[in-house]
Amino acid sequence: MSFVNPQLFWILILPLIVFTVVILRHKGSVTSVFSEEVLKKLSIGDDSLPLVVRNSLLLLAIFFMLIALARPVFDHGDKVVQLKGLSAVVALDISGSMRAKDIYPNRLEFAKKKMLSLFEEMPSDELSVVAFAHSAFMLAPFSSDKETLSQMVGGVTDEYINMSSTDFSHLGAYVAKILEKKEPKILIVFSDGGEKKDLEKFTQIIKNNNIYLYVVLVGTQKGSPVIDEEGKKVSKNGAIVITQRNDALGQIAFDNKGAFVVANTGTQSIKDLVATIKAQHQSKAQGEVTIHDREEFFYYPLALGILLLLLGFSSLPQRIQNVK
Repeated sequence: MSFVNPQLFWILILPLIVFTVVILRHKGSVTSVFSEEVLKKLSIGDDSLPLVVRNSLLLLAIFFMLIALARPVFDHGDKVVQLKGLSAVVALDISGSMRAKDIYPNRLEFAKKKMLSLFEEMPSDELSVVAFAHSAFMLAPFSSDKETLSQMVGGVTDEYINMSSTDFSHLGAYVAKILEKKEPKILIVFSDGGEKKDLEKFTQIIKNNNIYLYVVLVGTQKGSPVIDEEGKKVSKNGAIVITQRNDALGQIAFDNKGAFVVANTGTQSIKDLVATIKAQHQSKAQGEVTIHDREEFFYYPLALGILLLLLGFSSLPQRIQNVK
């Protein structure tokens, strides 16, 4: 048994000792300061408990409360705790097609909302966030702080959208470098799909680097007009350009021991995807942290002090009634 704040106990015990001596032994010193009429009003006295017993209870109550302030603990020493979880890169598509409004309010905002749901389902896992279109760049390095990751994703606005086509081969090469020292190598992509030629190169990259691909597809197969920076529909050769969800990206994930879901308005699709990831990959050690293990016992003297305090004041209502 030891105390976390022993100095606090010794500082406060001295005034208590002085006060105890004055109350129990030197009543005359008190009466020299206060008149008998004032002392009578300040004192708690009736026939239910002798004054000496009552004062003793109150002083003991204060004493045990001081012990509680000193925080008695049982010290178990230092312990090394292994941090468990998965490491994964989460990629957000910011190509021009993500402005399409076939899902409310548009594909980008919908994908961001689904990413936040993913963070909630993976609270102890270490995630890195990247954005990609024609090229890829990092939004946030590996972190278990989901609040910070959510803020970074929330900061991705319409201004980030690149009207060029999605280059999945560049994404694959970029992620391969990020995941080089991670095991297993997990990539979770939020996208509406990509061009066939780019997906072929992308497939080869993830195979060569043993990357497990998981995909959250956004958008509809029916499609929607492509919207430019000014909010106008993009046209080509006099015809409105329509962008459709390409499920080929999901099939690539499925064929390479991964999985995919089509995002819907609920959270079940994300929960199912995370459950699949957890089932396929056991949590790996992300490192270790040393903690000082202590068992708190302050509540015992605190409870005893409160009990004695209540006993000391137990006849207070009766005294008030007699005064009336």
